[in-house]
Parts: sequence; C-alpha cells; structure tokens
Amino acid sequence: MSAITGLYQLNQHPIEPNILAAMTHQLAHRGLDGAGLWCEGAIGLGHRMLWTTPESQRERLPQVRADWVITADARIDNRDQLIEQLGFDRRDTRSITDSDLIVEAYRKWGEDCPEKLLGDFAFAIWDSRHQTLFCARDPMGIKPFVYYHSPNLFAFASEIKALFEVPTIPNVVNELRIAQLLMRMLDDRTVTAYEHIFRLPAAHTLTVVAGQIRLRKYWQLDRDSELKLSSDAEYADAYREQLTQAVRCRMRSAFPIGSMLSGGLDSSSIACTARTLLPETSHNTLHTFSTTFDSLPDDRRQMIDERFYVDKVLEQSTHDGHFTPHFIEGDRLNPLEHSQAMFWHIDEPFFAPNLYYNWAWYDRAQQNKVRIVLDGIDGDSTVSHGHPYLYELVNQRRFGQFFREIRAYARLTKFPISTLLWEWGVPEITPKWMHYGMNRLQERHNPTWKRMGLNAEFAQDLNLSAYHHQLTQQQYALPPMTTARHSHCHSLDSGLLQYALELADRVSAAFKVELRYPFCDRRLMEFCVSLPPEQKFQQGVSRLIARRGTQGILPDEIRQRLGKANLGANTKPQLLHYEQARMEHYLFSQDSSIAPYINRQYAQDAYHRYQTDTLREQDALTIYALTNLGMWLEKR
Repeated sequence: MSAITGLYQLNQHPIEPNILAAMTHQLAHRGLDGAGLWCEGAIGLGHRMLWTTPESQRERLPQVRADWVITADARIDNRDQLIEQLGFDRRDTRSITDSDLIVEAYRKWGEDCPEKLLGDFAFAIWDSRHQTLFCARDPMGIKPFVYYHSPNLFAFASEIKALFEVPTIPNVVNELRIAQLLMRMLDDRTVTAYEHIFRLPAAHTLTVVAGQIRLRKYWQLDRDSELKLSSDAEYADAYREQLTQAVRCRMRSAFPIGSMLSGGLDSSSIACTARTLLPETSHNTLHTFSTTFDSLPDDRRQMIDERFYVDKVLEQSTHDGHFTPHFIEGDRLNPLEHSQAMFWHIDEPFFAPNLYYNWAWYDRAQQNKVRIVLDGIDGDSTVSHGHPYLYELVNQRRFGQFFREIRAYARLTKFPISTLLWEWGVPEITPKWMHYGMNRLQERHNPTWKRMGLNAEFAQDLNLSAYHHQLTQQQYALPPMTTARHSHCHSLDSGLLQYALELADRVSAAFKVELRYPFCDRRLMEFCVSLPPEQKFQQGVSRLIARRGTQGILPDEIRQRLGKANLGANTKPQLLHYEQARMEHYLFSQDSSIAPYINRQYAQDAYHRYQTDTLREQDALTIYALTNLGMWLEKR
C-alpha cells in the first residue's frame, strides 16, 4: 500500500509543483518510507512509499526511464514469468522492482500490458513519445484510483482528499450518491460522493491523449469454458494447488505477516495454508486476528462467537511455523466510536455497519508491527456456494436431479423444502418478461426510494423513479444467466465487491497496513469459475471443491461446517446501547442534517421498531445508514 498522485494540464500550461506537493503530502499516511515528485512542463507525478516487499525497499518513485515515467501502488505476483519474458538479468532478481516490471511490460506490450500483470496495482505512466498518460487498475479494484477531468485538467490520486488540494477542482456533494447509499444500491463502480470526481473501475485502463480520456475494460472472466479433469481427486488437488499459489505469492514481505481468522472456511483456509508456507519465508510466525464476545448472553453469543473454530486452527501451530494469536473484544466496541476518523480516511459517507471491527483489527496489527494482513474476502464469490447449479438444473429441465438436490440441501440446512422451491425453482420457470413487469408494477405503486424512506421532494428532484427504471432496463438487457457459470461470473463482476475492497483499503491505510486477498487472485478466480457446477454443489453440500481441496489442511470441524457467524447480531444491539442519543438527534431534531433527504415519519417509525427489537435487520440498517450520513454531513 502506497499512494500515487498526478496532474496533467491539458491546456499545456506548466503545472504548479507546490500543488502537486500538497496533493502528495495529503496522502502521507499511506506511505511513511519516502516521498517523491517529478514535474516536466504540463505533467507531474507524485508518490508516497510504504515498504512491504523486499524489492520495494529499493524502489524510488516516480521513476524516470528513457521516454517513460511511472508512479505506482503495486505488487506484481508473476515476477519470474515477466523477468523471463522481458529479458531481465536473472542473477539478482531482488534488484528488479515491481515498477521496473510494469514499465518494461508497457514498453513491450503497450496498453495491453495490464493483461500480462498478475497482482494488485494502480499505476500511471507518462509516455513522452506519444504525449500520453496511461493509467490502469487491477482486475478486482484492490488498489484505489480516483480522478477528475475537465477541458483543461486531468488529476488523479489514491484518495479523494488529495484532489481537493487543487484549487480549481470543485468540492460539491453528489446527491445521487447520497440516494444510492440510502437505497443501498452500491453497484455503481464509477461515482463518488462528489460531483466531477470518479473512480476508475476495476479491470480498466484509462488513457489521456489529446485532451480526451479513453476507458477500456481489459479483462473479464470466461462465461463459457469448462475445465475437464478425470476425477474428483484431481479437481481437489488442482484447487489446493491454486489456493496455495495464491497465498504464497501474497506472503512476499519484508515485514511481519498477519492473517484474519474468523473461524470460517475462507479465513481458516488462508491461515492454515500460510502457516505451512512459513518455512519458505524469512518469518517463523503468522499473526492472527480474531474477535471474541465473551460478555454477551449465551443466546446472542451463539449467533456470533466462533472461538471454538478459531481455537481448532490455532491448535495446528508447530515448531516450523506457528501462530501468534490476537483477540479483539468485539462485545466492548462502540460501532460509531471512530466514525469521524473513518470519514477522514474514506472521504465519503459509507454503508458498512461492521467496518468498526476492521478498524480494531488493523490497529492491533500496527501495534504488533504487522504491515501485511491476509484476508478471506471474497471466498464466497470466488469459490461460490454453488446454489446457481439448482437454477441450471431447472433451465435444463432436469427436474429429477433438481428435486434430489433440494431434498438433500433441506436435510442438511433444516430449511423447509417449500422455501427452497420458491427461491431456486419458481424464479427459473417464470418468464423474464413477467419478472420485468412485476418489477415495473411494484415501482409504479411503491417505488424503491419510498420503501427506503427517502424524502419525496428529494426523490423527485433527482428523478429517482426514472433512474431506477434505467437500471432495471440495463439489468434485463444483460446476457441471460442460463448456467451456474454465468451466475458465478456475475457475482465476481460486482460493484459491491469493489466497494467493499475500497473501504477496507482506506481503513487499513490509517494503520499503514496492506491488505492482501488470496481469493481475489486472478488465477484462482478463473480456475473456480471454470469448474463444472457439480464440483461446487452436490448432494446438498455447498462449496464442495473448497471442502475437498482443504482436506488435510483444515480441521474437519471447520471443513465440514455449513454455516457461519453473523457479526451483525452484535453490531445492531451495540448501536442502540452506545449511540441512542446520537441516533435520536438525527431522526427527531427539526434541523437535522439529514432532514432534506429523508421521510422523517418513516425513519422514526423504523427507529421505534428497532428499539423494540434491535435484531430487526432492515430497520437497524436504515437507522445505521441515516446516522452515518448525518455524521458525515455535519463533519463537512
């Protein structure tokens, strides 16, 4: 995790170095190991360095190489392959930095170079030969990139706050984003809470040439190809190999390494795999970060606490590689205690009720000098629970197999068969036009903005009904998801996942921690998507390939568990316990900062229901979203 900044005067006026310096200084919290600026005429690039890999300790950015200048926040994983393809001297690979590889890849492959890079990256390259600024972001959007564009100026940075150091960039709230947050419609990959400031979408390049910008998507998952192996054992071995590779390359670190450990299938798979790989590194311990809820009543703790499963993982410590566990007392945390600091780092209001746990985890990591933390996001999407296989069976009219799977799943999960039939069977035999018509009818009589408690005048000013209709049309215009693989690709190509990764990046930056996600490894994602659907769901067992592939790595108690804890069962009551006065201020005060946006009666009714039962999901989330927005607006 480092920081990048840049200014390009499209009218060819010389940039002011002091403005670029101010932008870069604003992001000092992202990089404490060095700073650099490069300016030449109308273009300038900036950088803040946080050392993480051994190679990064030799890196000085921005870097000038012949006709190219680069600034980058990057970790490149296929180093050996690129070193060979690009003709580097292999005698001292430690002297080859990741930015060296990116520049040479650009020299060889031009704007196609991001397709050749594996890892997490956001970078900008000034090509003086063609007077072009070329920018790119990794396939999942792990490394941040925001930008501003006008006829006279293009500016970019790792965080929004740096852009506001440029006097000509307006600081105007984007009310459409406010509406999206309140309606919990977070799939938009480009907008921010400020007008004129945008996010570069994941898996995209951005080229600035002749005063214009050009966006291009350079990578997407294959919706159709299927991997053919000869046995279940071969598939399991291949999964284990892919997971091990994804974890190994993310353990390249010059500093202590940590791993999130919730006790679930994903975080436990990463922690156990990483422990076995410790002898390959210069480290002999893996720090783990878990959450406990010892003071809660038994009935609530059973919904949340996973200490039993965490302990099963920690029992695997050996002389060659052991765990150093750290526990956060989640039942003693105020969900909004650090919100003001989070707003500064995130720059926007946000919808992430459990983000305060992350704040506590990364704080503990920093206290223990851990700069690299492995995280299990988003194993659910990468491996896939496999439920869309049921859709596929219905589409293929394989009703006998469909009913056998439904009965098996009901036995394992204790869900009523009627509920499963309604969820997995009925939607697939209902014509698409009927889904569309029912949606339109509901929106006409009870639109989403009304159901989510938005102010009618605010909704009319933004024409939210037309906006929702446009999104619905776009959704139904997408290629049909007739197979489980189509649905799997769709879940990974999610704006919501990009949003979650961006929030985690901002919060971890507060503690000089770089997050790394093995389940966001491009090779692992491509492998899991290519699997036959029966490898993901069979005889009612979901995530089958992960359970088979981690045999001998994971304790069986974790490998065979079917559920997971619900952290929200702690968050929702804690909000009322700690923040009742604050919530009532925003919901009941006549001059509340959120008054222009909400239907106050709706919000107050939701609050009274929430007071009666703090575990009411929708009401609790509504109150959280409104309180969070109110706090951000007052901070502005």
